[in-house]
Amino acid sequence: MPQSPLMPVFDGHNDVLLRLMRGKIPPEQAFLEGDNIGHLDLPRMKQGGFVGGFFAVYVPSESGGVDVDTLMTHTKYDVPLPTPLPLPSSQQVTVHMAALLMRIERASKGEVKICRSVADIRHCIDTGKLAAILHIEGAEGIDPDLTMLDVLHEAGLRSIGPVWSRSNIFGHGVPFRYPSTPDTGPGLTDRGFELVRTCNRLKIMLDLSHLNEKGFWEVAKLSDAPLVATHSNAWEICQHSRNLTDRQLAAIRESRGMVGVNFATSFIRPDGQRNDDTPLEEMIRHMDHLIEHVGVDGVGLGSDFDGATIPAEIGDVTGLPCLVDAMRRHGYDEPTLRKLCYENWVNVLERTWGQ
Repeated sequence: MPQSPLMPVFDGHNDVLLRLMRGKIPPEQAFLEGDNIGHLDLPRMKQGGFVGGFFAVYVPSESGGVDVDTLMTHTKYDVPLPTPLPLPSSQQVTVHMAALLMRIERASKGEVKICRSVADIRHCIDTGKLAAILHIEGAEGIDPDLTMLDVLHEAGLRSIGPVWSRSNIFGHGVPFRYPSTPDTGPGLTDRGFELVRTCNRLKIMLDLSHLNEKGFWEVAKLSDAPLVATHSNAWEICQHSRNLTDRQLAAIRESRGMVGVNFATSFIRPDGQRNDDTPLEEMIRHMDHLIEHVGVDGVGLGSDFDGATIPAEIGDVTGLPCLVDAMRRHGYDEPTLRKLCYENWVNVLERTWGQ
């Protein structure tokens, strides 16, 4: 491991709640004591300098017999998207996963805090607590009248991606398709427009990472908040549908928004392959491109820990110092590293939440 000082990392996206929900060990115990499964648990987070981030609530679909890993080793692929999910079961899973984070907070005896304000986040970073933002990835658990949104907001929800890649009542996401632009079909529905307006009113951050290009531009026109993609990369380097074009990056910059660099190798590699033999230099190429087009104040990290195949050089959250060391070797100075690793996320949330 590199010997450089441990840099705090605030992260744009993880799927640890889904992993814990599917696990055999009680989730609170697995997370707080450490289970060495997947990418994240609290002991390893401390070892890697992970000080906080967005904890996704995601309602999974059945695989339907699709071998995604094999598909994404082809030179071209178009992964079939699952069918839309029913509201009752989606609400049940959404509430269950949100409760997991609440139970972890309660069992942590002060080591983990669900943050509802920027003041909460700053306090956690200053005092060594883990700052967790309750985030929804795909609003399948939100009803058409948005009553569940009010309930979840009161419970601490402060960030939402209207869609994961499959379609729902609010809009349409991008498929996992390579090569492809993000312009893959219709965008928001009428209910989606209302969700955007309501999130603006409640100061819930809107995450555009899985929304297709038409939906992106509809949010850009309607929303009065910074445009944020929590875990997306540069399409000019990797021409995957999940990545952002330079025109989209320009709009994010104009809004004083943010992009979190995704560690998923299929969104990093120019060949679009899901392969952990991916040099960190390939990730840093994306950082350079995003900094050029969004600005140094609009780029951070969005790992997708516990939800993606990541470079073997990182491995899990304990490998974050290896990434930071590679960024140093590349030439990023300490003020730039602090911005990329945690300050920019805190600042964009302050611009979004207003507190």
